Amino acid sequence: MDMFIKQRIKAIKKGDQSAFADIVEMYKDKIYQLCYRMLGNRHEAEDAAQEAFIRAYVNIHTYDPTMKFSSWLYRIATNLSIDRMRKKKPDVYLDAEVSGTDGLTMYSQLADEGASPEDALESLELQQMVQEAILKLPEKYRTVIVLKYIDELSLQEISDILNLPIGTVKTRIHRGREALRKHLGHL
Repeated sequence: MDMFIKQRIKAIKKGDQSAFADIVEMYKDKIYQLCYRMLGNRHEAEDAAQEAFIRAYVNIHTYDPTMKFSSWLYRIATNLSIDRMRKKKPDVYLDAEVSGTDGLTMYSQLADEGASPEDALESLELQQMVQEAILKLPEKYRTVIVLKYIDELSLQEISDILNLPIGTVKTRIHRGREALRKHLGHL
């Protein structure tokens, strides 16, 4: 995998745009999920993920081949998400909560062929409560919680992405979990 990425990066630096399309295809879901978990909005996450790939392409010459490419790309996406959280203005989106429906959107009205309606609703409510609790965390804790438990990155990868010592990452994960316990203690 790493060799494939390195070959694609060499091709990109030589001007092969299709090589970058391969990289986007490999990482698009992970980068979108990272942005979504940090921003809590589908449209914001799509925009942030797209911008992360654009910045990666434009700045590919600054990539250090001794560093893991995914860590570099995650750092770009994480920083963009943090910037968006800081600048966040209230917006209205099509998938925003429908007033009077207690957290449901039009997308949630579609039939699910999997679990029973009760199970699906219970799961959706739990996911929403956890996501809301994550969104209430200060950004320094939210970032490490999302990277560790949602994206399942190692402590070293998180350390590389955030440019923090591993001890600081561990402390922030611990404090983030404690804050989540307080928010979700009633479950």
